[in-house]
Amino acid sequence: MPKQRELHDHFFREAKRNGYRSRAAYKLIEIDDKRNIFQKGDVVLDLGAAPGSWLQVTSERVGQGGMVIGIDLNPIEGLLPENVKTIQDDVTSVTPTAIRSVVGFDRDIVFDVIISDMAPNTTGSRTVDHHQSVRLCHTAIDLTATMLLPKGNLVMKVLEGEAYRDLLDRAAQCFDIAKGFKPKASRSISTEIFIVCTGRKSEMPESTPCAPPTPTTGW
Repeated sequence: MPKQRELHDHFFREAKRNGYRSRAAYKLIEIDDKRNIFQKGDVVLDLGAAPGSWLQVTSERVGQGGMVIGIDLNPIEGLLPENVKTIQDDVTSVTPTAIRSVVGFDRDIVFDVIISDMAPNTTGSRTVDHHQSVRLCHTAIDLTATMLLPKGNLVMKVLEGEAYRDLLDRAAQCFDIAKGFKPKASRSISTEIFIVCTGRKSEMPESTPCAPPTPTTGW
């Protein structure tokens, strides 16, 4: 059996054995082990959360004192830990009111970490799929302007291609550190890579494309 196939089967078996919903859990585990994305007690927003393996990992990492909110167009079915809440909605249109209602209390909420495993519906064209993936990542960066605390962290998946460098440059303008990372659980034939951003900048010139707009309502 080819080495990469053996690796794929290993993570698939491990996910089944440990009760994770997909092998993608091990991608986030490795990212956090190497880059220290989560802290106990963090409040985390998971974009494109279905089927829920990243929710499971994040729940473990932030502990019962933390909270994880997952958003996806598709329903996230099955039992999840008590510190996980889910919303079935488009991440580009979800409102502060919707998030507050699912959290269960009426107060402003911002996040310590935003993670995104969002992926486009693939077309078979690597170029088209890449650019759609990049657009999703720009959406994630846009959300950090109002939803992510200063010094907060962002992890997002992107399909590599010609627009990757510009995306990485934009992320570097918004965060102290922004680097690409390919976990072992990613297939070698896949073009996916994860941009790991730590330390959201709190003060940026107005011309910076990720600078937060003047808020009309707070989170």
